[in-house]
Amino acid sequence: MIKTNPSDRFNTERPGLCSALHWKSQYVWSDPDPTVPRSGDGLFWCGMTQTCIGPDGKVAEPGNCCSGERGCHCGASK
Repeated sequence: MIKTNPSDRFNTERPGLCSALHWKSQYVWSDPDPTVPRSGDGLFWCGMTQTCIGPDGKVAEPGNCCSGERGCHCGASK
């Protein structure tokens, strides 16, 4: 597992995120409301497996899916 700062574990703005990593807010098409705090719900899934576990058996979340060190990394989404 890639070591990350606990506060950065679910940060979807991390550079190098795998393009197969998905989360709920990607599918909410509305303008951000600054009066509503981000949920930070931590619900992520891998597009390759359609589960919270990637093809390499590790958890699919930004803290783990931001490096080409994972054999299943599909390239950066940003």
